[in-house]
Amino acid sequence: MQPVQPPLPEPVRRTAAWCAAALLVTGVAAVGVWLCIVLKAAVTPLLLALLGTALLRPVYRRLVRARLNRSLAAGLTCAVLVAVVGGALYIVVASLVDNGEQITASLRAAGTSLTRHFGAAGTSLDDIGAHARRLLSKFGGTAASGVISGLSVVAEMFASAVLALLLVFFFLRDAGRWLRALVSLVPAERGQLLEAMARRAFGAVEGFMRGTTLIALIDAICITVGLLILRVPGAIGLGALVFVGAYIPYLGAVISGAVAILVALADRGFAIALWALGVVIAVQLLEGHVLQPLVQSRTVQMHPAAVLLALTAGATVAGILGLLLAVPLTAAAFGVVAELRRRYR
Repeated sequence: MQPVQPPLPEPVRRTAAWCAAALLVTGVAAVGVWLCIVLKAAVTPLLLALLGTALLRPVYRRLVRARLNRSLAAGLTCAVLVAVVGGALYIVVASLVDNGEQITASLRAAGTSLTRHFGAAGTSLDDIGAHARRLLSKFGGTAASGVISGLSVVAEMFASAVLALLLVFFFLRDAGRWLRALVSLVPAERGQLLEAMARRAFGAVEGFMRGTTLIALIDAICITVGLLILRVPGAIGLGALVFVGAYIPYLGAVISGAVAILVALADRGFAIALWALGVVIAVQLLEGHVLQPLVQSRTVQMHPAAVLLALTAGATVAGILGLLLAVPLTAAAFGVVAELRRRYR
């Protein structure tokens, strides 16, 4: 009997098989993203806790090596996290409170000057304030409902932060137990591969968080010193804002730097604003040409195009939270892919 010839050539069948595999992977990823969106009240604290664990794990290890009890070491590490985050927020808020009137008056003077030179009649800040008061009286109910909705969002954020802090404590204290539980979910022959992938992914996230924190600290110190020399109001608070914004690559630096320049323009004039712009650009050049290659090359390497695509996708899916989580999750995915390539090359 003559062998039956396949109806399609070999290249076509291989292409079809790869397309089917790509569609299957895409479908699984889409379902995973959908489940994360539906269960965001639980997923968000979990992801934030993983980032916090990756950042604070070196501190926990040092405390354990100092012969502290694991629970006590995890508790002290969480206390360090609360102190750092609370201190940064306090600096920003205190700076705004101390210099709020000065900044507001400067912005008002700058707006009046711009209106006098470029604005039309009836568009002064006083007119804008009168229009705003009329709109507020007209849509007061909508504004009140918006305030209530905003309070509910704040309460939800506070609850997520508390849950994330508790998860950080348990992840630090029981890391080995969590890993063994994860490995036990798969057959024994696949457990070693899953453990290696999990360690590689977490190592990538840990390297990213450690490198980003070091770079953010250097950026914040340099910009704060520059703003203090230029006598820009709220320089310490603006430096804290730069530190926080550095965890969103590229976009965070642009936004925090723009805020610092606008404050310098409003309070100190155009010449000082140009000097502030020079300080921000110099720090960004230092970061891009010295700090990033020196620090991130030892932790995790990602092409800028991959970072921008990850930020766009994260912002599309989850807004500001997506911007914060996009790059660490991408780093974890790159770590998993690198482990698979190493094993099946």
